Amino acid sequence: MKNRNFVRGLCLMAIALLFGVISLKYTIGTLSRSGPGMFPLIVSSFLFVIGLLSVVRSHFVDPVPLNYNIKNITLILLSLAGFAVISQYLNMILGIIFLVFCSTFAGTSYSVVRNIKISLGLIAVAFAFKDLLGLSLPLY
Repeated sequence: MKNRNFVRGLCLMAIALLFGVISLKYTIGTLSRSGPGMFPLIVSSFLFVIGLLSVVRSHFVDPVPLNYNIKNITLILLSLAGFAVISQYLNMILGIIFLVFCSTFAGTSYSVVRNIKISLGLIAVAFAFKDLLGLSLPLY
């Protein structure tokens, strides 16, 4: 039996290592004048520590069986691909709505009201990124 907590920790550590090694190709700089590689290196370091703690913790708690649900994996991948296509060819607001409503079919319960609230929250974050940070997002 594979332990879900152990595998989760290993996956987090692998992702952290991948981004950490890639961030080393950029200039790190110093803490007072950071370069473009500083932020991804710090975030990936924290993620690696969290993964390491998950692996260590998995040896002290009861194992949780790891199971795969192909339907849910397919729904999540379809949601992400649909978000990318809809955002590219229509607009990002419709992409966000599609992402939320499609991906929640993979959950244990489905609530239209909850999906609307999540969609509105993500749209508000997208507008904040566009207006406050100046990102060029195709929102409309």
